Amino acid sequence: MSVQDEKTTVSDGILLSDAAAAKVKSLLEQEGRDDLALRVAVQPGGCSGLRYQLFFDERSLDGDVVKDFGGVKVVTDRMSAPYLNGASIDFVDTIEKQGFTIDNPNATGSCACGDSFN
Repeated sequence: MSVQDEKTTVSDGILLSDAAAAKVKSLLEQEGRDDLALRVAVQPGGCSGLRYQLFFDERSLDGDVVKDFGGVKVVTDRMSAPYLNGASIDFVDTIEKQGFTIDNPNATGSCACGDSFN
């Protein structure tokens, strides 16, 4: 693999904002574990057909795509990776809303809840 190929690979996949990485670090510190990664997956369901899942996982699955954001590991399974390529995850903390948000350029539509897409 050439250096150019490595740079291309690094720019692909999920992007995690600094605010989201800081929140994940904080949550991991509360758990008291440093062996967990943030797993981002896409599962059938929700009102639009597909649903995002974010959870801490200690498993390493065959074909996982792993990225590191300042010490925060983000893992995506090989089936979910094509749906999430280029998606950015942020954390918002406002009066109106608190939580992780996903901006996915692959989503052609979504529902009002924001957790489901197609």
